[in-house]
Amino acid sequence: MATATKKKASTQVNLQPLGDRIVVQREASEERTEGGIYLPDSAKDKPTRGTIVSVGDGKLLDDGSRGEMQVQVGDRVLFTSYAGENIEIGDVEYVLMSESEVLAVLE
Repeated sequence: MATATKKKASTQVNLQPLGDRIVVQREASEERTEGGIYLPDSAKDKPTRGTIVSVGDGKLLDDGSRGEMQVQVGDRVLFTSYAGENIEIGDVEYVLMSESEVLAVLE
């Protein structure tokens, strides 16, 4: 008897933000405390760090030109836990936010 195997379709999602918006992929949250206690999902804080995966063209200025973005793809950034709009695609969580919501670039 033959068995059918199901292959996972590899879907690459491209998110292109508009204007001064950026797309950030959140870092994984801590699974346990320093003392070794495992945390349930409801007790975990949302990570406030992530890596920029896509940036927009820049803010539209009064004279019709575009302002230059201060961040770029690949930058690790720090932001508040309430920043932006959460988007989940597959098992990956992204945050769509304005560039002004980024607090710092981590080096």
